[in-house]
Amino acid sequence: MSKTLHLHDSRKDYIKGTLDENTVDDSPFVQFRNWYEDAKSAGVPEPNAMTLATATKDGRPSARIVLLKEMDERGFMFATNYESRKGEEISENPNVALLFFWGEAERQVRIEGTIEKVSTEESNLYFQSRPRESRIGAWASRQSEIAEGREEIEQSYRDMEDNFKEEVPLPPFWGGYRVLPIYFEFWQGRASRLHDRVIYTINEEEEWDILRLFP
Repeated sequence: MSKTLHLHDSRKDYIKGTLDENTVDDSPFVQFRNWYEDAKSAGVPEPNAMTLATATKDGRPSARIVLLKEMDERGFMFATNYESRKGEEISENPNVALLFFWGEAERQVRIEGTIEKVSTEESNLYFQSRPRESRIGAWASRQSEIAEGREEIEQSYRDMEDNFKEEVPLPPFWGGYRVLPIYFEFWQGRASRLHDRVIYTINEEEEWDILRLFP
């Protein structure tokens, strides 16, 4: 029988910063960009790594780490196989959430919203910017399907290498998604678990209201 893993003493006090709802930027996108740059300066290894949470049409959730590839006032863009599990769930239920955790800065950002595919032109522009090996890998991977073993995966890659001696075109089953936020939460760790939590929500005038939450 396995022993219980007790983590009662795994505690850390957060002391690196504060967050004030009266001094954050009026735009959550600008606030995010500022914090992203801070995360890079703090030495976060991959500050663009984010947890993407999706759900089936009947509400069964799943989550995984993906990489943010672009952010502007329209939203947050990443790319994947449209036929993967997350792609299938997105097609059933367009409500998603993102989470960035930047431990070195003692910060996290939560984002909720809906999701849509980006244009084929945008997808191709990003796809062609990837290393050749990654482009071939996109063709070779039947993402989320069961494989007989590692050899089947590597053989699929070799087959695609043979197929694409020169140009590697955008696969019809692969491309970008953009998350369209309706909610942001900026979290700054504080001592005694009295963390700072500042949220942005869209009002009826499609402007951002800024509020503080209890920790």
